Amino acid sequence: MSYDQSSKRLPAPCIIDTGIVVNKLDMRRLLIDLRHVSYLHFIEGNLQSQGEGYVLEVFSDPQRSTMIANHALYLNVDSFDYLELKVSPEGESYFDLIQDHRRLRLIPLTNLLQEHSSANLNAADLEAVVDQVLSAKWDLQIDDEGEDIF
Repeated sequence: MSYDQSSKRLPAPCIIDTGIVVNKLDMRRLLIDLRHVSYLHFIEGNLQSQGEGYVLEVFSDPQRSTMIANHALYLNVDSFDYLELKVSPEGESYFDLIQDHRRLRLIPLTNLLQEHSSANLNAADLEAVVDQVLSAKWDLQIDDEGEDIF
């Protein structure tokens, strides 16, 4: 019985908190959830610019540019060779997009866990308000049925 090693597949990478991502779809998946970020732009290790803005679009297109202007970030993963996922000494994740001697560091200023829990709270509050409005409408209809308006 012969054993064919070429048929054995390697498992897909598993990256937890730190690592290098080269797959453009994986890069896009990591970046698409970013909202409000602080960014630092380095060339050959020297800080060129920095600022704060909102990630408005993350895409993959070899014909389009990554652009940052007017506090808006349009990120093309094809503009970068790879993404380094890192954790700060404070325990917060950040993303370095690398292309040759260029590094674009994105530091999330919003926390998905906090956004999700506040969204759930807001949904619960909204549901309570809707219940109150519907109850008030039913009460109003019951009151109107008892009155003759002729």
